[in-house]
Amino acid sequence: MIWRNVVAACAAGAVAVKVALDAALPESALLHPPGARHGGAFVAQCVKCGKCIEACPYQALHAAPFDAGAKAGTPVIDARAQACRLCDSFPCVAACPTGALSPVASREDVRMGTAVINRDLCLSYKAMRCEVCYRVCPFIDEAISINYGAREGDSTHAVFAPVIAEDKCVGCGLCVERCVVGEPECAIRIEPAT
Repeated sequence: MIWRNVVAACAAGAVAVKVALDAALPESALLHPPGARHGGAFVAQCVKCGKCIEACPYQALHAAPFDAGAKAGTPVIDARAQACRLCDSFPCVAACPTGALSPVASREDVRMGTAVINRDLCLSYKAMRCEVCYRVCPFIDEAISINYGAREGDSTHAVFAPVIAEDKCVGCGLCVERCVVGEPECAIRIEPAT
């Protein structure tokens, strides 16, 4: 009887974890760590050993949820919970035994994805000055800049709108982690590259 209760409790816990991961990381938004090879090569080479997850000093990496198809178990980042800090030595890449995470020369060379701003939710586009995503970006005035201008149809308020430079954004997700908008969803997201 005791074993049956233990097994039932473990199963309930596993279901709760799976539900939480599914809600936080839909399959279309799986963000992989720096150095993840593009075009399916990452998934083909990743053996889901978890060494990169263990090596991350910020605990930003977690295993993809069970229902992520071939990507299940691969390392992913939930930028809203903990973004990638673009460590100088890339310990996650160094820990990868298969080359699924290829060496990255510098932080500027990382291509995890690209930030996308939802203008309908962003406070700055509503003429409420925010600039949090801009201030937290490690590539301020390169990957993200502020477009200053008058609000359309409003002669009193100005718009300090963040603009993403797609060729400079590395997709670290710091802007997502720090975005002050949460309802109905975050006003900025990362479109994954892999």
